Amino acid sequence: MLKFLDKFFIVFHTLFTLFNMTGWIWKKTRKIHLATIALTACSWFILGIWYGWGYCFCTDWHWKVRDALGDPIMSDSYIHFLILELTGINAPQHLVDTVTIGVFAACCALSIVLNVKDFILWLRSRNTR
Repeated sequence: MLKFLDKFFIVFHTLFTLFNMTGWIWKKTRKIHLATIALTACSWFILGIWYGWGYCFCTDWHWKVRDALGDPIMSDSYIHFLILELTGINAPQHLVDTVTIGVFAACCALSIVLNVKDFILWLRSRNTR
């Protein structure tokens, strides 16, 4: 079961991360994207008050699974771990963290702006009927 959970977290968390990076692109996924970005922000910045800045419950659960498997994670960041796991590249942690927060901020801003734009267009189309 632990090996399944390890693979599950790698697939689920990677897809979730990729969606956070790209979900703003398609109009049909923008509302869901805004929700996943908000969930990520709440985890990082609100739960992070108690568990440490950037805390992610998915990462925490995955790390516990890896510890139970006897294969602990030596990284403080899921993105750093993912880059190392998938490519073998051990990028500097500070660089990974800086790029991660920059990409997150850009995707968050894009999601907010595009969701507001979509809402305004929806209001205008409703008022012209």
